[in-house]
Amino acid sequence: MTSDTTAFDVTGTTPGAAGAEAGPHGTRLLSGWFSTGRAADLDDHLDRYGPPPVERGARRGSSPLLARAAEEAGLTGRGGAAFPTGRKLHAVATGRGPAVVIANGMESEPASAKDRTLLALAPHLVLDGIALAARAVGADQAHLCIARTRPEQARELRAALAERDRRGLDTVPVQLHQLPHHYVSSEESALVNWLNGGDARPTSTPPRPFERGVGDRPTLIDNVETLAHLALIARYGPAWYREAGAPDAPGTTLVTLAGAVHHPGVYEVPMAATLGRLLDHGGAPNEPLSAVLLGGFFGSWLPAASAMPVRFAKEDLAALGAGPGAGVLVALPERACGLAETASVLAFLARNGAQQCGPCRFGLPAVAEDFAALAHGRTDPAAVRRLEQRVGLLAGRGACRHPDGASRLAATALRTFAAETERHLRFGPCPAASRPLVLDVPGGAVPGAHEWR
Repeated sequence: MTSDTTAFDVTGTTPGAAGAEAGPHGTRLLSGWFSTGRAADLDDHLDRYGPPPVERGARRGSSPLLARAAEEAGLTGRGGAAFPTGRKLHAVATGRGPAVVIANGMESEPASAKDRTLLALAPHLVLDGIALAARAVGADQAHLCIARTRPEQARELRAALAERDRRGLDTVPVQLHQLPHHYVSSEESALVNWLNGGDARPTSTPPRPFERGVGDRPTLIDNVETLAHLALIARYGPAWYREAGAPDAPGTTLVTLAGAVHHPGVYEVPMAATLGRLLDHGGAPNEPLSAVLLGGFFGSWLPAASAMPVRFAKEDLAALGAGPGAGVLVALPERACGLAETASVLAFLARNGAQQCGPCRFGLPAVAEDFAALAHGRTDPAAVRRLEQRVGLLAGRGACRHPDGASRLAATALRTFAAETERHLRFGPCPAASRPLVLDVPGGAVPGAHEWR
């Protein structure tokens, strides 16, 4: 597809019109909210963007023009892995048999609020993206998965779907599903397993969902933010999308800012902005920082001083052993204890695994206990060496990626808070270890078997 979108029938705004203009801070997904101050219903959405564009000449078994547009735009997934969206679309479109599309709106990462914000303020951009993706890959089923612990969100989305149904907008009806709300239930194989009648727990791969997913059919699974970006790219083209961000990290992205910032919340920012600039959107911290947590509970701790000039781009972050994850950035002030913060998160992760294999059932609880002793009790260098060994044994050994994320969090904490670790070994827990946590870590017991369905 060329960047002028001539491969699509488009009715409504064109690049440079109201719907395509970047709003405050370069917003695109949320520009309607900044223009009106209210969530967009279908009339607002159609007035701003017009109906979803229709790809002409799409046929099953060929690479869809939408996939080429996403590839030219450089769109990557916003659910955590940052996988190229165009490649996903191509793989599903060229698979065998009718396809299935799943929009992942579970957002089980406790530190993130971006997907809930997007679905609340601009639901029809997401639903446009689902409709476009379904037509592009030849799907006859489309599913939107959210957590069943958010009944108000479900009510609002059902109303949005009913609006579209009355207008006859979508040739493939979107089915809304409310899944059990567990940390691992947003993993793509867990969504497929649940839709196939099983538990909302991850399963081993291969096969990957794009090969055999729902009903053993090629299945496209994308985060809801990714699909909303796709709806804008189809309207305005890859060249427009690349006007924001950087050549190697184009577009905008939603981030959740928390911790020692004046205005925590969800912001839309250009890709490749430095982490320091991202924090500025929430009001630069007015106290010294020791570290930042990037990516959420599955993320990485980075020393604040060296992290501030780093770009929010996959390759730049990978050089530090980190990644964009769920678009979470938490500023940790020096007055907080990074070891205590990490111990609390690891305890949460240990309680909230799928409990299907040894690393989740035994390894992760052992690491969490060792870290709690380091943060709050008396320990010795031999115990820290044992902790480091156990952390190294977690990654790559689980039936899913849950132990991998916990291992990354623990390993980066031991590096970033090495000086704190030495002080805890010499003098015992610091006073900050007993203060209220900066991170909001949910409590709760380990889910029972009946709670997975």
